[in-house]
Amino acid sequence: MANFLRTWIESDSRELKRLEKIAAKVESHADAMAAYSDEELKAKTEEYKQRYQNGETLNDLLPEAFATIREADKRVLGLYPFKVQIMGSTVLHEGNIAEMRTGEGKTLTATMAVYLNALAGKGVHVVTVNEYLSARDAAEMGEVYNWLGLSVGINASDMTPDEKRDAYNADITYSTNSELGFDYLRDNMVTEADERSQRPLNFAIVDEVDSILIDEARTPLIISGPSSGTTALYERADRFVKTLTEKTDYKVDLESKTISLTNAGIHKAEEFFNLANLYDAENTALTHHLDQSLRANYIMLKDKDYVVSDDEVMIVDSFTGRIMDGRRFSDGLHQAIEAKEHVEIQEENKTMANITYQNFFRMYKKLSGMTGTAQTEKEEFREIYNMEIISIPTNMPVARLDEADLLYPSLKSKFDAVIDLVKELHGKGQPILIGTVAVETSEYLSHLLDNEGIPHNVLNAKNHAREAEIIANAGQNGAVTIATNMAGRGTDIKLGPGVAEIGGLAVIGTERHESRRIDNQLRGRSGRQGDKGYSQFFLSLEDDLMLRFGAERIKNMMQRMNVADEDAVIKNKLITRSVESAQKRVEGNNYDSRKNVLQYDDVMREQREVMYAERNQIIDEDKSLENVLKPMVKRTIQRVVEAHTLGKQEEWELEPIVDFATAVLVKEDELAVSDLTGKTKEEIIDFLYQKGMDVYDEKVKQLYDADQMLEFEKVVILRVVDNHWTDHIDAMDQLRQGIGLRGYGQLNPLVEYQTEGYRMFEEMVADIEYDVTRLFMKAEIRQNLNA
Repeated sequence: MANFLRTWIESDSRELKRLEKIAAKVESHADAMAAYSDEELKAKTEEYKQRYQNGETLNDLLPEAFATIREADKRVLGLYPFKVQIMGSTVLHEGNIAEMRTGEGKTLTATMAVYLNALAGKGVHVVTVNEYLSARDAAEMGEVYNWLGLSVGINASDMTPDEKRDAYNADITYSTNSELGFDYLRDNMVTEADERSQRPLNFAIVDEVDSILIDEARTPLIISGPSSGTTALYERADRFVKTLTEKTDYKVDLESKTISLTNAGIHKAEEFFNLANLYDAENTALTHHLDQSLRANYIMLKDKDYVVSDDEVMIVDSFTGRIMDGRRFSDGLHQAIEAKEHVEIQEENKTMANITYQNFFRMYKKLSGMTGTAQTEKEEFREIYNMEIISIPTNMPVARLDEADLLYPSLKSKFDAVIDLVKELHGKGQPILIGTVAVETSEYLSHLLDNEGIPHNVLNAKNHAREAEIIANAGQNGAVTIATNMAGRGTDIKLGPGVAEIGGLAVIGTERHESRRIDNQLRGRSGRQGDKGYSQFFLSLEDDLMLRFGAERIKNMMQRMNVADEDAVIKNKLITRSVESAQKRVEGNNYDSRKNVLQYDDVMREQREVMYAERNQIIDEDKSLENVLKPMVKRTIQRVVEAHTLGKQEEWELEPIVDFATAVLVKEDELAVSDLTGKTKEEIIDFLYQKGMDVYDEKVKQLYDADQMLEFEKVVILRVVDNHWTDHIDAMDQLRQGIGLRGYGQLNPLVEYQTEGYRMFEEMVADIEYDVTRLFMKAEIRQNLNA
């Protein structure tokens, strides 16, 4: 073990030495760059582009290009990147993750890698967690890119397709992760080539990479269309579920967050709905509604998992505490919560296109990222994204004092202690940032501070419009800010005058998050650029994390230490270690869950890539789709003929083949069984194919020109493909929901899903080809053109 640790530490320091050498090369050009006039420095962009076109690689250009934009940063922004920032930007250029502490200037760090990669002319995407940060960074850093002759675009959700196209065609595009993913899906639903907005995905730098590629990874991006659903069943299920008693009628497993009816609960349901057996096959829809209603009523918590605003249920992101605008829980859970809260139940939607962030971002030719906290997810980044995490040293040593956790017996005693500390620190004017996990906690604390007459700001999912402004001022003398988790992430907290002398920003955590990274994020808000700072976490045995993992063990430990007093407190490294081991377990569970989502989505990814490639081939064709259409007709004929020509020739079923040909290929009465009698299988296929091609040639003659023929072919194929593809996504969704049950039959659900998914895909392709053949051969062209 010791040898492994030594190798790991040495490999890390070896990597940093290599990066330092590259940084030294960049710095060696500093004097030459400083000597250039503004015009000469600006002219460098064109020179590097030319050199790239002439065969030099971006790695060859790196030292000079980095030195150029460093000088431009100094002249335009008044900021000159440090050596550690050059090292961080090199990591980004190499397609890895630069872990840099909060306040180390990640936005400025990115400018060098962005500039260098933009020289290739293939587009660079800078990805942020929200549109405010996109607009802010594009405005601030865009100045320097524009000055050097590069174009900058901002991709926002309220833009028209033309505006989006312009944004994507810029050298550098700022966008949120969700908008990039949705644009990709929308681009693969268009019917005309010029309706697409994105270029091929080239290089992305993801800011707050852990938030986007890890925390969001379990949430697929879904574009939906309306589907026929019933709201009455949600209301009936909700009415029934509200009559149940915990433990008697249903059981909740806190650790896995699952819930199920007991035998008594099942019996009650059968009486309530007047059923002989709740789990009969015909009651599948009802049992699904009951499951979701149980979850909605007894697991999903108001003001923690969701809020109700303007008679609408809105999801709260458990990691950021922000409202996830426009997002809905899937699979009927959102409707079940709407029934629970007695607000209007919105119709269920049908999935028309979907993708996970993991599979979307893995499509980039090169992907990199930066964050203050990523080491705890090192394995996941390496395994799923093939990215290494390099921890960049801070420019100045960290001077923050991190105290050991304090543990209290109850929530009340914990919050009393938090308020006592806030009063003490506030009394001397020290700014305080209080981190909470849930919206309700932030509101409860706000109420306690009001009682004490302490002025403060609250940032939570209900109030994030002024988020960045409030966070930026959280370091001023006497400021008290309550924030859910990572509210205001991406905004620097600078200390006000005289604050350093009284200890810097004090960060108080009111609960440990289930991920160590989020706790580190909160801690890291204090102590930027060598500033003084202080952090302290307050825990209680009644916290969620403690209830789920280890409260009993710690309770026993407290009893052994004779700690019985309500206000007793334990400050012990053992507690911190115990909590961290609980967090590691949750992180492990979450990783397994994300990996599971990815393994299932990989099946869809392969199918999605096939379908989107086919669609794009059809849309981009500018001459004729004859080479796509004719093989479809041939394969459709082959399938039908082979299905009816099994066994000996005298056992062949020729009548169904004639029925097929009459329904799909040729005019009525044009074909009889006698036309096929005596022919071999291959002869029948060729004979029918020739008949079909006669009809095809007739259609070509009916049209005025090749353009109209192409248009007609496109309309027919795309309409059929899109209808079948959306049905297939829906069917795959349902397969995914039910496949877990096969585990009870000693079968591997994932292998079953892959096998079944492949079979369904093959069936869908056959159905598409059959429908295209029928539609094309049987459609009346005049009507189609006028439609």
